[in-house]
Amino acid sequence: MIIREVRKSDLDGLQELYLYLHESEKLPETPKLNSLWNEIIADEDYHILIGEIEGKIVSSVTVIVIKNLTRGMRPYALIENVVTHKDYRCRGYAQALMQRAVEIAESKSCYKIMLLTGAKDESILKFYEKCGFNSKDKTAFIKWIEG
Repeated sequence: MIIREVRKSDLDGLQELYLYLHESEKLPETPKLNSLWNEIIADEDYHILIGEIEGKIVSSVTVIVIKNLTRGMRPYALIENVVTHKDYRCRGYAQALMQRAVEIAESKSCYKIMLLTGAKDESILKFYEKCGFNSKDKTAFIKWIEG
């Protein structure tokens, strides 16, 4: 598996993979989508990592570095959209991408990396623990915003 950051040409393949996350359909190509995609690609603090096998995107992790005025102005990172195509799971691909996400956060001097999961499946929770994350240090609260 090749690990790399997304390129502009990866939007369709990434959307295809996101169908295994929580999306029910790919977004239609519109000027608004293209504008957002270009903004994401250009943002040096927004990293969408992909695992690619024979030209196919099979796994992805997003890590975003967020500027901060506390902790000696050290940033923190947020991990989102951890997903692997169902035919490629349990092969270590997501774990390799998570490790690369941690390396990015470390290279940016982040003092912590956070992730939230709605997963209740014990194997998924154990996966995050195996990647070095714990669910004991903080309590997460979410307020969903309709829109």
